[in-house]
Amino acid sequence: MKDTDQKISFDRGVPATESFSVKKIGAVAKKVMDKYGNSLLQYGDARGFSPLRDKLADWHEGSVRGDILIGNGSLQILDMIANLYIEPGDTVLVERPSYDRAITIFNRAGAEVQGVKLENDGPNLDKLETLLETHHPELLYTIPDFQNPTGVCASARKREEVAELTAEQGTLVVEDSPYRKLRYRGAEKPTLRSFNPEGVVQMSSFSKLIGPGMRVGWVVGNSETIDDLAVYAEDTYITPSLLSQGMINHLIEEGWLEENIKELIALYKPRLEATLVSLQEYFPEAGWVQAQGGFFVGLWLPDSSLASKFYDRAEKENLILSTSEGFFPDCKAEGFVRLPFPALSPDLIEEGIRRIGRVWRDL
Repeated sequence: MKDTDQKISFDRGVPATESFSVKKIGAVAKKVMDKYGNSLLQYGDARGFSPLRDKLADWHEGSVRGDILIGNGSLQILDMIANLYIEPGDTVLVERPSYDRAITIFNRAGAEVQGVKLENDGPNLDKLETLLETHHPELLYTIPDFQNPTGVCASARKREEVAELTAEQGTLVVEDSPYRKLRYRGAEKPTLRSFNPEGVVQMSSFSKLIGPGMRVGWVVGNSETIDDLAVYAEDTYITPSLLSQGMINHLIEEGWLEENIKELIALYKPRLEATLVSLQEYFPEAGWVQAQGGFFVGLWLPDSSLASKFYDRAEKENLILSTSEGFFPDCKAEGFVRLPFPALSPDLIEEGIRRIGRVWRDL
């Protein structure tokens, strides 16, 4: 079989299946049921499992249990935020490009979604300031740590200025941080929320740290916002998945989660390095983000006018790429390609990027 006969998928940003600790999770489920079984199977607090909320509060400096709500994945929490705080016709700001499902949620809520150009160190502050002053947006959605879909990590300076600019306008900021603990190079940056705890809510989840099937995400914010979300959550699903939350609480208690994060970094770091090295070797004429963590490397084709032909030819080379229009609120992708790397071995990453370079030169 020729090497081009094997399909290589850069389509979805999913964890590596070999990262799932199936036996460990199964054993923990039994321990948790023995200890908390009746309470975890009964209706409970809409805010989530209290012991886990305490642990998450410890993760967020200066927070207490009342500042935390745990839901069925962070995307559902974002949907609740959108329904609570956005009216049809309100303006919502996102980075350009941004997470496609977040854009879908805001569009579904009837918002006018505007994009702030994303640079290598975070959003363009001049563009952000202009949009804040002219549109008075209700909400800004941002992913400052290893952004989806680009891999950009915002600088500390820009995080502080974003917090200041939005505070001046009274704009609620949603800081989405699912990749924050997956840093493979460089120094950690302060959270955006640390600069404005009252005006920023920060979301994250265990999907990338344990497995998406657990469906456990959380949000930390001021008590008024969390109270609003708790009422909405109770009216929506009464109780979140307490069994999954009890299992995660146990994994944190025994120190397993921190060890697992170290193993994930050891697994994914060579895959990021393979992505960056292969781009330099096989597609040097393109532009890309020098990502330091997370799941993605954003790639820009040398000539955006050839993007459609590039995607067509890539498919013939057995390359599976996600279409990029959904990452842009105006659906103009401008030659952007998202490259998720965690689910592929370094060898497959190299071969996939070699094909990408060849496809471009063949055009």
